[in-house]
Amino acid sequence: TGSVQQEMERLLTAAFAPTRLEVINDSAKHAGHSGDDGSGESHFSLTIRWAGFAGQTRVARQRAVNKALGDLPGNRVHALAIRALAPGE
Repeated sequence: TGSVQQEMERLLTAAFAPTRLEVINDSAKHAGHSGDDGSGESHFSLTIRWAGFAGQTRVARQRAVNKALGDLPGNRVHALAIRALAPGE
């Protein structure tokens, strides 16, 4: 697990205490493409399940995840696919 991935996992766990969290480094699939900074940690996808997402729109959930990640998206992370789920989803 790379340092950016570990930091994302730490931040999301602290913010949400999710019942499910998977952070996947997809950077190898994007090597040489736009946004690839050569670090091997520029493209990620994540799945997070948290009771607090119940009743929230997809956009609200993604905003909450991005807020918890602070300056990582857009700075050290070029691309982030977010799948934010409530229990039962």
